[in-house]
Amino acid sequence: MAPSQHRLLPQNLQNRFLDLLTPLIKMLTRWGIHPNAFTLAGFVVTLVAAAAFFEGKLRIGGLLILAGGLCDCIDGNLARAMKKASRFGALFDSTMDRYSEFVMFLGILAYFISRNEYVTAIAVFMAMCGSVMVSYSRARAESLGFEAQAGLMQRPERIVFLGLGALIHPVALTLAVWLVAIFANLTALQRLSRAHQQNKTEKK
Repeated sequence: MAPSQHRLLPQNLQNRFLDLLTPLIKMLTRWGIHPNAFTLAGFVVTLVAAAAFFEGKLRIGGLLILAGGLCDCIDGNLARAMKKASRFGALFDSTMDRYSEFVMFLGILAYFISRNEYVTAIAVFMAMCGSVMVSYSRARAESLGFEAQAGLMQRPERIVFLGLGALIHPVALTLAVWLVAIFANLTALQRLSRAHQQNKTEKK
């Protein structure tokens, strides 16, 4: 059963962006920079983004979120180009991605709480929960032998929506938070439903 291609950011658009990174990946490969350096850099940049949100510097925070996401795009592609891809590297990348998201949402949460926007703060918490469940539902499903890559709101969408929302305007960030809150949780449920369908098929 092939994974669903329905995503809020079309896959072909993401592939074109990755193609644009090819010259950079080649240059970094020649320089011999280890992929894990970019994994760590992405976390540090996101940490600074959270601090910017704490201070109410929305556009700086948004720009840094996108920069952290760029580091995340580079590390995996660089590992493959340098033939340094490994199971531990994949685990390290996924673990740091989760910590980065926690830090990012903490910063955004602090921003809305400081402005007494408690309803949106609840939406930030919902978005964080959904983001965790998107990752967990895939990891757990795949550990049980199911295919679970489907979903509208995966990590690239979350980073782009929240980063651009913060760059554009506080209202745009609020809208982005609600979109992530709704569609991230929907994505987790999509993966659960997909696993259920596969389970029924296997029993026939």
